[in-house]
Amino acid sequence: MNDIAFDIDHHIATLTLTRPHKLNAVTPDMTTRIREAAHEINTNRDIRVVVLTGSGKAFCAGSDIAELDSYPTAWEFRDRPDYCDAIRGIRKPVIAAVNGYAFGGGLEMAMSCDIRLAAGTASFAAPEIKLGWIGGGGMAAFLTHSIGPSNAALMLYTGDPITAQQALAWGLVSATHPSEDLLPAARELAGRMAERAPVAAQTGKLNLRAAYAMPLENCIQYERDLQTVSFATQDAAEGREAFKQKRPAKFTGR
Repeated sequence: MNDIAFDIDHHIATLTLTRPHKLNAVTPDMTTRIREAAHEINTNRDIRVVVLTGSGKAFCAGSDIAELDSYPTAWEFRDRPDYCDAIRGIRKPVIAAVNGYAFGGGLEMAMSCDIRLAAGTASFAAPEIKLGWIGGGGMAAFLTHSIGPSNAALMLYTGDPITAQQALAWGLVSATHPSEDLLPAARELAGRMAERAPVAAQTGKLNLRAAYAMPLENCIQYERDLQTVSFATQDAAEGREAFKQKRPAKFTGR
């Protein structure tokens, strides 16, 4: 059974988890497919933006717990291929359309995306503590950066879910939509982003990542270097020419 759907339309790749009877909990086979899709996204020049979502009432409930005892040792569990690493390794902008439960690794997967939109009925949790362990896909780092250390501690130490409205108030998501409007809203946003210069979008993503990790002066210098790279592209020349001619720019990713 194929538990991942992947399609490309008008420069937008949509990656959908399609295991609704298990709340889209991720198996090792699904991880392989997600990693393959991430590679396709990075190497296919036609793809400019990605939308990641789930089917049914869940975005993703994390790893399939029934599969975790298949690892002979904790060390082999630690070294397993990771689906959050695959999403985080996508070089192009990624929008998470969180349609339902985003729990555990599913929350980490959503936070591995650049922008998060949520259905009003979605909920978010870091429930690993209820099972005796903690997240391992960036849970603490992402939550601390997204919602602050106190709110992150509240989620990590209780494992209890928060609503989409609370997630919006805390800054975990950028917007909420009625369930039926979520995917159209994500695709409309992706369409606007796909019209922008692809090299500028990818260098902008590198710049945002640097802002997490670098001291301020280093980050500004890195930004200036990235600006120089993007300024030298054909798309930048097209953007300047379009501005002078008062017409929309036509970017090609070169």
